[in-house]
Amino acid sequence: MQTHTLETPDVDLVYDVVGPLPTADGRLPLMMIGQPMDASGFRALRGFFPDRTVITYDPRGGGRSVRKDGQAVQTPQDQARDVHAVIEALGGGPVEMFASSGGAVVALALVAAFPGDVRVLVAHEPPMNPVLPDAEAAHRARAHYLETYQAKGFGAGMAAFQAMYAWEGEFTEAYFAQPDPDPAQFGLPVEDDGSRDHPLLAGRAVAITDYHPDVAALSTGPTRVVIAVGEETGNVYTARTARAAARVLGGEATVFPSHHLGFVDGVGRPEEFAARLREVLDAA
Repeated sequence: MQTHTLETPDVDLVYDVVGPLPTADGRLPLMMIGQPMDASGFRALRGFFPDRTVITYDPRGGGRSVRKDGQAVQTPQDQARDVHAVIEALGGGPVEMFASSGGAVVALALVAAFPGDVRVLVAHEPPMNPVLPDAEAAHRARAHYLETYQAKGFGAGMAAFQAMYAWEGEFTEAYFAQPDPDPAQFGLPVEDDGSRDHPLLAGRAVAITDYHPDVAALSTGPTRVVIAVGEETGNVYTARTARAAARVLGGEATVFPSHHLGFVDGVGRPEEFAARLREVLDAA
């Protein structure tokens, strides 16, 4: 592994390259991105591609990538420009890309803005409220966990976040009528430590979940876009957003093993997940 730092006016982006560049066999590099997940979350998945040159990076303000712009807000457009800058530093596109969660949203913005960067994108469970039929209710559910965090701190806020992401189906009045979950049932602290800077709960990334994909750009561009959903994710929020995003783009979601974190060692089934990813990337 070689670790590099790309200095930009806004952020020093740290990225890792495993394998040669240019690639030894002429295959495109494989880039793996997440949000808020940094490069460390892809260690297991990366290990199942020993024959590929794999690039991972830490998003701005996360992991080793230090922001210099004095901002904390995360937007898919800013992060798309960051990923584009890394691809340019690698020698230019195209690459193949696996993108997870908020990283999948960033990747959709990247492909729309920089159509030459990615040949095939596998966007796994992108969380995007606007594609849902119950978008207004999803906004309301998000507002609740953000407000709970501000009022009661990390444990209560994270419990409300997990309750939202575990809810099956649309956010009906039954969802909003249920009592707030006890943080202890999730193994979370009950006491408020006073901090209000959590990257998910402080509202810094609402632009990610507010993003609507640019259907025209994605439909007419050269990138093959695959929206992926975990077979075990059921009908919870990220499964619904994945299926809805695929329909917005005129297709159906491609099923992968396991769940939202199915590629993470000790949590999902990374070996099976990697085999499915390889199959999808290699499809004509």
